[in-house]
Amino acid sequence: MLPVTGRATRRSWFVWLTAAGVYLLAVFHRTSFGVAGLQAADRFGVGAAALSTFTVLQVGVYAAMQIPTGVMVDRYGPRRVLTAALLFLGLGQILLAEAHSYPLGLLARGVLGFGDAMTFVSVLRLIAAHFPGRQYAVVTSFTTAIGYLGNLAATVPLALLLAGPGWTPTFLVVGIATALYAVIVAVKVRDTPTPVPVVPREAVRARHLGRQIASVWRVPGTRLGFWVHFTTMFAPNVLAMLWGVPFLVQSQGLSPRTASALLTVFVFGSMIGGPLTGALISRRPGARMPLVGGYIAGAIAVWAVLLAWAGPVPVAVLVPSFAFLTLGGPASMIGFALARDYNPLERVGTATGVVNVGGFVATTIAALVIGVLLQWTGGNFRIALLTVVALLALGTCRMLVWWRRTRAHLFAAEARGEDIPVRIRRRRWDENAGVPVLAG
Repeated sequence: MLPVTGRATRRSWFVWLTAAGVYLLAVFHRTSFGVAGLQAADRFGVGAAALSTFTVLQVGVYAAMQIPTGVMVDRYGPRRVLTAALLFLGLGQILLAEAHSYPLGLLARGVLGFGDAMTFVSVLRLIAAHFPGRQYAVVTSFTTAIGYLGNLAATVPLALLLAGPGWTPTFLVVGIATALYAVIVAVKVRDTPTPVPVVPREAVRARHLGRQIASVWRVPGTRLGFWVHFTTMFAPNVLAMLWGVPFLVQSQGLSPRTASALLTVFVFGSMIGGPLTGALISRRPGARMPLVGGYIAGAIAVWAVLLAWAGPVPVAVLVPSFAFLTLGGPASMIGFALARDYNPLERVGTATGVVNVGGFVATTIAALVIGVLLQWTGGNFRIALLTVVALLALGTCRMLVWWRRTRAHLFAAEARGEDIPVRIRRRRWDENAGVPVLAG
């Protein structure tokens, strides 16, 4: 088990800030198609379904890489993984800058997804090693807030750059700058607060990796974190990454510049909501699941208003609706807090990767299905966005199942006299929850 500092030092904060800069760049690259999507459609000569493939491929690669990334972080350390991530992100954006064909554009987004996949889990692993448990949720929320600065740069500023210098110069410069940042990370970031002895690594065996992943997945708190992330994160992600601007321009009749400006609501809402959520759940861990439940109930109400509105939705309704949906990002961080609480430190990277798969699997499904439905219905966003409601319902049902089972697991551990991360009161619905194994 890696050593965990009992108190965060100035060095710990410096390491975190340097690593958070990687996440900022990753979010910028990830969300750049939120305002570049329409230009990409013209540049590559594709329609809605093919356009959605860009995001589906990138996010699909991201989701597929989460568990391998968690294993790599636990094995090789977050500094090496972050350095490699920056090189892949830079390469992907340079390829995209020069791409004029649809296949090369897809390849570029796939490389970006590969690099993006290696960032967040690595940063969270650094937080787990450099900060005490009581600060984990707060520092994680600060990380997401910094990441949303990258999202902010990918809205109006990126739209202005694409309208000015253009596609190739813009993406070429940011790609080169991203690759160069790898030098800073390689030199300044340290995996742990104090040096640890170098232990020769045995060859990676598929059977060992399978056991490690299975042991993480067997923990009910990990499974609960997966479904929390699945249910809360994907809707704002889909709007910010791809379908927000097309929805506002083609369905609501707004100008591209106004639509890009509206997407900044997602950024500022998450930047404010993230630290507040992190601070609250650090002080009151028992409030985590009530917060998730409150967000889901509100999100269902918001989508009911947006999809049932007769005619274009007024900006005065869109802004508060988007502002509430932004809270899905901060709420999804609760999934990572669950992964950290219920797994030993040497498996936190793997558990975090498993949880992180949830939201990006949902994002991939939603982005693809929305694009296909838009193609089939001739651009009817009201029908296409029903995909979001369906996934919210699915995620909520599975989350409730594993919430009950995690509670049962806690009660069983408490009865054995073990230390538990959160003390909760037994309710009537806890009686028949059972303690799960791998089924479900």
